Amino acid sequence: MPLTLDETDRQILAALQQNARLTTGELAQMTGLSQSPCWRRIRRLEESGLIDGYHARLDRRSLGYGVVAFVSISIDFQNEARSAEFVEAVRAIPEVVMFHGITGSADFLLMVVARDLDAYSAILQSRLHRLPGVRHVQTSFSLQEFKRFDDVPVPTASG
Repeated sequence: MPLTLDETDRQILAALQQNARLTTGELAQMTGLSQSPCWRRIRRLEESGLIDGYHARLDRRSLGYGVVAFVSISIDFQNEARSAEFVEAVRAIPEVVMFHGITGSADFLLMVVARDLDAYSAILQSRLHRLPGVRHVQTSFSLQEFKRFDDVPVPTASG
């Protein structure tokens, strides 16, 4: 059963999503709670799984990753064991920063970062084309990023 959120919980989630370095005291002040009840709410949100972790957002360009590629992959098998082998192999590629099983003409969609086009080409040839069961690979390159996947909308009271 999902956790029922009140307005204070939603305020805490939204604030932490924007700045995970906020102290319990700062969150308490923002929500009008004292520190102990605020800490208990945060703990409850963590234990329920709504707060899945605390992370630093890194700037890919500052780390030297100038290319973002969206890679659609079709595989030639659909049994559970072979699919699991494929999934584990993809998870082992550090440049794959997002990975989804999808519907449509492809089976999987990957988001891959690389220093430049030459580096992406090397990843494609040495890693992606050699994944188990790969039948077809199609790459689309990001030309401009308008919005990153950083935040999940915190639902309002009405849903």
